[in-house]
Amino acid sequence: MNTTARYVSITGLRLNHWRHWPRFAWHASRSMKQARASEGCLSAQARNIGGMFYTVSLWENERAMRRFLYQGAHGKAARDFDNFATGLTAGYEAAAAPSWDEVPGVLQQRGR
Repeated sequence: MNTTARYVSITGLRLNHWRHWPRFAWHASRSMKQARASEGCLSAQARNIGGMFYTVSLWENERAMRRFLYQGAHGKAARDFDNFATGLTAGYEAAAAPSWDEVPGVLQQRGR
């Protein structure tokens, strides 16, 4: 493994209906705050591109990302996700996160 490799996590979600916006915004703001404060998180950003809500986070390693994944605010959001949105996730090792121009394509290729 490349010693400069980090773990990139990308999510993209679309709300099932606009009325879910308050619920999504509440989960998203708390989850982003949690990610940025999590041990091993190097960066975490979010952006709306064409009505799709994307997050891109860069972690020291996959283990650090997984510690965050089902805990605290993000864990609650993950358990509630199917009630308000649909989407894809992708995770992979890389030296850096993709640019925002690349994010939709990367998620389309690697997402599940």
